[in-house]
Amino acid sequence: MSARPRVCVLHVGGTIGMVRTEAGYAPQPDFLGNYMNAMPELRRPELPAFDVVSLEPLLDSADMAPEDWVRIAAAIAERYDDYTGFVVVHGTDTMAYTASALSFLLPGLAKPVIMTGSQLSLENVRSDGREHIITSLLLAGAGEIPEVCIYFASRLLRGNRAQKVHNLDFVAFDSGNLPPLAQVGVGVEVARHLVRKPGARAMKMVPLVRKPEVAAVRLFPGIGAAMMSKLLEPPLEGLVLETYGVGNAPSRDHALLTAIARSAAPPREVVIVNCSQCHGGSVRQTVYSTGAALARAGVLSGFDMTPEAALTKLYCLLAAGLPPAEVRARMQQDLAGELTANVP
Repeated sequence: MSARPRVCVLHVGGTIGMVRTEAGYAPQPDFLGNYMNAMPELRRPELPAFDVVSLEPLLDSADMAPEDWVRIAAAIAERYDDYTGFVVVHGTDTMAYTASALSFLLPGLAKPVIMTGSQLSLENVRSDGREHIITSLLLAGAGEIPEVCIYFASRLLRGNRAQKVHNLDFVAFDSGNLPPLAQVGVGVEVARHLVRKPGARAMKMVPLVRKPEVAAVRLFPGIGAAMMSKLLEPPLEGLVLETYGVGNAPSRDHALLTAIARSAAPPREVVIVNCSQCHGGSVRQTVYSTGAALARAGVLSGFDMTPEAALTKLYCLLAAGLPPAEVRARMQQDLAGELTANVP
């Protein structure tokens, strides 16, 4: 008889484990563990055994920063050999950023890392968190999907393809450029042709040697050269440029394009990546002259990456100490399923 799988539940914060206070909802360290230990469903034999680890300080996800991505990745790496899979309980607001970052920080992953949370606290009688916890434990314990994923509202999404799309609906996340890896209804239907293969080598966390300065800016009608120039000043090293449609930007503002080109060129070599503001589709900088102007200015196509994936990928590559030329090359390579290799 095979041993019962064991899952590590890393509680890092978020609405699911919050309680009402005079100042509004706030995380409470022991609330999630005590709640889960009191859930009779979690003692059923078809569910894996689990341990709840509280990664303090627990944070509202609006307070998450890159050092917290590293903290979570390190906690998984430290316990990697001891568990069948992991569930990361996290706030929804920046969950897509953390999921993307973990996919780049944990190469060679051969076990599931399932991120989940809820729109309503477990303290609420209608909380969506109970089902999220139960199903996330099942998915992590099965060990079949060796990726960083987000489980929410009956769908398992690749973490670095997901975006938060609603703040009131229970269907809070969607993936515009990749179907769900699994649909959960009466049964669990896994889209096995989409699931990445387990890492061939031992999983090792990417060592980060510094804290780079990266940013994202969403273009809007009327954005000018002065604002862009200010943003691109040192110490900025990387920028995600969220453009219109298939990667278009104002082309008649020559001063704006000059500011971008000057920063992308030596000696600055700021790595600037073009991502669409659209939820679905891909950047194609050769379709319109407005996109081609960005390409001539040294802006890289982000293809069909989400802005969240592009930003965290840019941060992780620069933090690993890679030179700008190598960062530029890797930004256009599929490292963890974040982009489609054959997009035009």
